[in-house]
Amino acid sequence: MSSLSCGIVGLPNVGKSTIFCALTNAAVESANYPFTTIEPNIAVVEVPDLRLNKLAKLLSSKKRISTTLKFVDIAGLVKGASKGEGLGNKFLGNIREVDSIIHVLRCFKGDTTHIMETINPLRDLEIINLELAISDLQILEKKILKLEKNKRSGDKKAIKEYEIVKKLIDLINDNKSINIEDYNEVEERRIIKELNLISTKPTIYILNFGNNSIDLEESDELKKYIKSKNQSYVEIYGLLESEIKDLEENEKKLFLDEYNIKIGGLSKLIEKSYEILNLITYYTAGPEESRAWSITRDTKAPNAAGKIHTDFEKGFIRAEIIEYEDFIKCGSEEESKSKGLMRSEGKDYLVKDGDIIHFRYNV
Repeated sequence: MSSLSCGIVGLPNVGKSTIFCALTNAAVESANYPFTTIEPNIAVVEVPDLRLNKLAKLLSSKKRISTTLKFVDIAGLVKGASKGEGLGNKFLGNIREVDSIIHVLRCFKGDTTHIMETINPLRDLEIINLELAISDLQILEKKILKLEKNKRSGDKKAIKEYEIVKKLIDLINDNKSINIEDYNEVEERRIIKELNLISTKPTIYILNFGNNSIDLEESDELKKYIKSKNQSYVEIYGLLESEIKDLEENEKKLFLDEYNIKIGGLSKLIEKSYEILNLITYYTAGPEESRAWSITRDTKAPNAAGKIHTDFEKGFIRAEIIEYEDFIKCGSEEESKSKGLMRSEGKDYLVKDGDIIHFRYNV
């Protein structure tokens, strides 16, 4: 199964490509003018995992395989992108393909020219969000025209779909966010998911401080606004992290300590991405291979098994589970078994974060 993808968006010259480079160690094109990045740059990064490292070491595993996240650096959007300005249609199409959005806001001064000439991250946030909302509105308005014809003929499915689409149009027109969690019915959720609206994708804002941040008062106002929308943000010194990315870990730490940065940008971003994508990690472990697997919280055991191979899901019999802490304390599967710490779970079991699982199946 492919990695979940996080699309990095923002206005041109806010530091997206610099941050992408710093976070993923991938060399990308960036320059002091808009649309340097036309095709999206893509990097798949390993998710740092101390539990996996411990398991692999304890079992002397020949292989240690981390789970991954995919970062997609999408070209800078501009005002009017929803009307096709600045290759807007192409870029908006790229955003529709990702699972979550990382919205970079420029919170630093410097020589790089801002497309709007002044530095105002709150204004930038509103410009991009308006373009994304208009883009979704265009899709919904086209959809409702089609549904109106079927609705007149008394098609119950079309009537239901029409009502939902109309609600979504009203929400966007009222400048309100669309949260799929607000919809309890399975059918409602299915209809909204199939529309693939950008507005429904979970979003993290990156406050990019470069290496010289804007006034504290201005960034506090920005943080308050993001919190008021029940959304998340991560603070990153993009330029600084880009400059030190090739240093040894101990040298990196010295630089970050000077800025009182406890955790590097990638770790913070991955942690926050897991949170907004509602992901957890389970493990398969043994002398040949110790491996981490990412799944959505509340995934049933057969579906989790299907992440490894479709045969595991089709022929699922049971899942033999040891909790991570118990496994580490006991030091082996055999010791965990002898202490009664391995349990057998059926097809309705919801996999927990940190479960070490052996799937039994028959095809």
